[in-house]
Amino acid sequence: MARILTGIQSSGTPHLGNILGAIKPAIALSRVEGNESLLFIADMHALTTVKNPEILRKNTYSVAATWLAFGFDTDKNVLYRQSDVPCVTELSWYLNCLTPFPMLANAHSFKDKSEKLADVNAGLFTYPVLMTADIILYDADYIPVGKDQIQHLEMARDLAEKFNFTYGNTFVIPQPKINDNVKTISGTDGLKMSKSYNNTIDIFLNDKDLKKNVMNIVTDSTPLEEPKNWSNCNVFNIYSAFASAENIAQLKQKYEAGNFGYGHAKNELLSLLIDSFKVEREKYNYYIQNTSELDKILKIGADKATQMAQNKLKIVRSKIGF
Repeated sequence: MARILTGIQSSGTPHLGNILGAIKPAIALSRVEGNESLLFIADMHALTTVKNPEILRKNTYSVAATWLAFGFDTDKNVLYRQSDVPCVTELSWYLNCLTPFPMLANAHSFKDKSEKLADVNAGLFTYPVLMTADIILYDADYIPVGKDQIQHLEMARDLAEKFNFTYGNTFVIPQPKINDNVKTISGTDGLKMSKSYNNTIDIFLNDKDLKKNVMNIVTDSTPLEEPKNWSNCNVFNIYSAFASAENIAQLKQKYEAGNFGYGHAKNELLSLLIDSFKVEREKYNYYIQNTSELDKILKIGADKATQMAQNKLKIVRSKIGF
């Protein structure tokens, strides 16, 4: 049996790019016979940037509701809040004592912000160590990652191997699970969809606000009556990321025929979003309105994860001399 572990920060409501690029592929993996998936909401990681407790709590519920809305099976798998399993912070300290400073100084999570060191907190600097603890505490075999996250997983592998070399075989060395078929989803401005770029599409907005979100997609000034180049249109790129081949072909024809404006294209995208995610939006809203049910589900998952973590930590403490 393969154990697969995925973490997602509670830094905001998961957007369309998160859903298509990470959430749906991870759920598909969890449904493969013989796989066991552990999914955690990385609320401790989010503390490096989110300082408002109400926002952090709201974001955590939002992430949990999204995974459940898209069908993550908590009977077969494990869904938990990172902060509900404090064993991870204990292991993180042990790993910190093995981690060379240059390794952390070269991490993307630090280097990207190192020009303004006053804005870098110690949590951000040691982010890869906590991430390592998240992974190896549960003996995860595979970690689904995007190509931009490979460095951090390599660091996790290095630290697990260093612990094993120093104290004897203890941890499974995690392997990356890279899905080359997952597309990068364009944001409303044409860049990669990302909260940090403020260019996301939030499918869980009400219809009125979702329409505003879609209508903000940047387009060129080609007149209504003229044919349009669908290949470099932000609206078309987002639409084609989750539409059927038949719908994509039909939209191409409309672009090329002329007398089809970008407003028309945005309305087609809006309709597709509402139709495609009708069930998921309803389930999401149910959970957000019933957070006590989310707490119960997360508590059950945390109890399962804690049992695994305590068993491993008992071995670790013995190995290091406690």
